[in-house]
This record gives sequence, C-alpha cells and structure tokens, in this order.
Amino acid sequence: MSEGTIELKLEQQEAYRFKVQFGSETPAMLTDEPAPLGTAAGPSPVELLISAVATCLTDSLIFALNKFKQPSDGIRTEASAEMGRNADKRLRVAKVSITLHLGHAQSEIDRLERILDQFEQFCTVSQSVSQCLPVHLIVVDSEGVQLKQSVLGG
Repeated sequence: MSEGTIELKLEQQEAYRFKVQFGSETPAMLTDEPAPLGTAAGPSPVELLISAVATCLTDSLIFALNKFKQPSDGIRTEASAEMGRNADKRLRVAKVSITLHLGHAQSEIDRLERILDQFEQFCTVSQSVSQCLPVHLIVVDSEGVQLKQSVLGG
C-alpha cells in the first residue's frame, strides 16, 4: 500500500547538528542532540518523535470535531516520552504519553462520545508508532474532567 513518498535531506552543520530540508515547501529546520553530545540548537530526534505523535493526535481530534461541526478552538496538548534501556542496555523510547485538553466543556460538544471513539484512527503517526511502542492517551475537557484514557499499541 503506497500513497506516495515523503522525502527530506539532512546536511550536517556541526557534530550532531543537522539542517533538515524537507521535500515540500516546508522551511528547513535545525536538529541537534542535547549536551553532552550536542548543543541543543534544535529539537532532538526523540523530541521530534514525541512532537510528531502529539501533533498528529491533536490534528486528528480537531479533524473529528470539525467533521461533526463542533468547536475545535482552544485545544492544547502535553506530551512526554519515558526513556528506558532494552535488553542490550541501549537507550530507547519506552512509551509516549499524550494528554489532549479540549478547549470547551464536554457539555458544549455534541456527539463527543462518537468523536472520542474514532479520532485516533485518523492519526497516521500514532497508529504507526503504536505498532512498536505504547502510546498512552488521555483526553480532558476544559474543566479538567477526564473523558478518555487508552493505550494504543505497544
């Protein structure tokens, strides 16, 4: 199943710092490792991974809310990665945790249960990453009420 190809190029700037040039109109960006390897001049590969999962899930929730003509403004997301060692003592991302905060109270969103049941399926990145490591997901409304908690894959 191929739906196209995404391409980018890395050009070493210094040590672990790379200029990432995307194959689209997206502006280039710098990546770097934190000290002691690099200087943290840009996001690290782990930060990019977490960002990709978090952004994609957030976009998918916005898409689902918009599909049902519900308010999608004011959303904010918190994300983290738990690091650990594998059997060979190599550092790995052990799990990703995402908390999505809706911009409105659950009482202001029609068909919220249906939206929350399906939005994850729209997220290309989390559906791909969760085949290899668990993605812990929590959704809360603007009043702090937890509406959903699940673990994707792993």
